[in-house]
Amino acid sequence: MSLALAKVAPPPDDGITAQETGSTETGSATRVSAARPFIEFEKVTVRFGKGDKQVQALSETSLSIEEGDFVALVGPSGCGKSTLLKLVGDLLKPSTGHVFVGGRELGATPIRIGMAYQNPTLLPWMNIRDNVMLPLKIVPPFRSEFSAKRKTEFRDRVEALLAQVGLAGFGEKFPWQLSGGMMQRANLCRALIHEPDLLLLDEPFGALDQFTREELWQIMQDLWMTKKTTVLLVTHDLREAGFLANRICVMSARPGRILDDSSVAFARPRSIDMTYEADFVALNQRLRSLIVEARGGTGIVQAGGH
Repeated sequence: MSLALAKVAPPPDDGITAQETGSTETGSATRVSAARPFIEFEKVTVRFGKGDKQVQALSETSLSIEEGDFVALVGPSGCGKSTLLKLVGDLLKPSTGHVFVGGRELGATPIRIGMAYQNPTLLPWMNIRDNVMLPLKIVPPFRSEFSAKRKTEFRDRVEALLAQVGLAGFGEKFPWQLSGGMMQRANLCRALIHEPDLLLLDEPFGALDQFTREELWQIMQDLWMTKKTTVLLVTHDLREAGFLANRICVMSARPGRILDDSSVAFARPRSIDMTYEADFVALNQRLRSLIVEARGGTGIVQAGGH
């Protein structure tokens, strides 16, 4: 097996031609491009606080993500990885710069987003089936279609997804009756049940033991290969990034920016055994060196397990 690692060209600085179209409800114009990638961060800077207490999380960060990409963000703690997720999830606005999704500036056109974090956040008073089904009750267009005549169809969809992640027969169980790994599987189902355009993963496997993590990596790979959802993953585990992603972006220490953007083309489906082979270990070591350098040459970087 050969290591297929190639630099990804940065977005052009000359600005892909954008046009002003229509006005939003607030009266501001919406920038639209006919040739933008599915997601684009364009010279985004984010600052928190004011005066002497101001902290700059991101500095003119640019990143392009094509539809169907699986992109992993790695870097030192506090470098702005989760901030990028909050930006594209429309949970945070940039101080300067622009974020585009589907060719339109974020917020102009709603998109369906699924999210999964380190803690599963399942509702304890709902069984697993109802937890997974929740987005179908609240996210358009499913919300208006959630009626008695479609409830059976939606329930079948939930059961099929639970079976795909190894939770067949657990729909009637409650979160407290499941292990941490099983709850995270249900959490992934809930993030995907409404067929999102974009899946945001913020260290979703970080609290699990090594063997459970590896099992969930394989499940996540199977889900991505089946659905080809665009995925943006934040992780401190370089082995996880190399196993799951087809692109890995290394970020600098705060204020964060993209230091390295490389494609990873190991054949799929990837096996856990592959992560112990020489080419994969070499990728891990290269990523680790970049992050150590970003930290100023000091500190411990998680290259493999938890």
